[in-house]
Amino acid sequence: MTANQPSLRASAGPPRHVLIERRLRRFSPAAQPRVRALAARHPRLADLALSFPPLLFALALPRPGADPEPAIVRAIRGRPLGEVAAAAGIPWWLRRLPVDGLTRPLPALPAGEPFSRRIVNHFPRSAKLTAAWLESVSEATQWGSEPFAVWIAREIVRNSTPPKTDRLHLLALWAWFSQQPESDGYPLMETPWRFEMQSDAATGAALAWLDRLVLGLTLGKERVADLWLHPGPFDGHEFVPLDSAESLTEEALAMENCVRTYAGRIAANRCRLWSIRRDGQRIATLEVRRDREHPLVHIAQLTSRRNEKAPIEVWWLATRWLHQHDLVSIRPEPRRGGPPFDGAAWRKLWRPYWLAKRRFPAWLPLAPSWWAMKALY
Repeated sequence: MTANQPSLRASAGPPRHVLIERRLRRFSPAAQPRVRALAARHPRLADLALSFPPLLFALALPRPGADPEPAIVRAIRGRPLGEVAAAAGIPWWLRRLPVDGLTRPLPALPAGEPFSRRIVNHFPRSAKLTAAWLESVSEATQWGSEPFAVWIAREIVRNSTPPKTDRLHLLALWAWFSQQPESDGYPLMETPWRFEMQSDAATGAALAWLDRLVLGLTLGKERVADLWLHPGPFDGHEFVPLDSAESLTEEALAMENCVRTYAGRIAANRCRLWSIRRDGQRIATLEVRRDREHPLVHIAQLTSRRNEKAPIEVWWLATRWLHQHDLVSIRPEPRRGGPPFDGAAWRKLWRPYWLAKRRFPAWLPLAPSWWAMKALY
């Protein structure tokens, strides 16, 4: 052997058991005992630490109800890696996912194309994000669609934070109905979901859609019968009740405010809204309310366009208009349990989604629920 010729020992690299040990050390401290115990059962199982670390993790910490033994047997028998992964219900695209952030059993995840090609471009960069990233991708697939799940994965990486569960459910609903032009939910959208959108714009569009849904479910096409106060002219101005979904929508657009979100409070008999106009022009939006702290109906809010504070002259006008009424005799009682929803309208709205998902989610039940809608906010 000449001096310039490398030795066989130097070119061989570390022994296989050393490489396996290095890989085993990358698993989280919480997972290592069970991962090591499984790796010790057979050399071919230990080899998974090199060839498919997340698969070794999944076999050591299976999700509830899953039986890892069929996949373990295949691995010991030397069956192809893809066959072992399929038996365990682990998609191939997880092969390159770092394992240092895996702390709990892997959720159900899609395995088909083109999802597998796209999702690998959006792996979390931080181990702290891995578990929440996986759960969010799984939930997004279950309640939305595979393209939506890729979008969620991308936005989590971009923002370094996963969405809260209720917000993810809202986004999934909105994204799903964005692809259903024949549904009752689609016409209520000002902005449908698109893959190119960023999370802030998407959240704003989804919340605006939810506002319209709640408006329709609470008020529908009916008008509020009990206005508490008397509409009509007063001191050169007009006090117009916002007593329907249509009038609330028109006021929201004209005054650039959020009065559409008050439909639930109106239906629950907690407040009434009025548009103050002069010569046909809207100059302010008025909210009157009665609550425990104020036994008489009182002015809760009075704002100009874009929720700017109304001038003192408008406050004086609204105060005089309010006090021309017999306030002692006006005793509206709020409804307990939130505003009532129309059961038929509720079922008609969500039926396509329930059928597509083949279930009634706990967060979107068959029975009309104000609290389910409120949670989505």
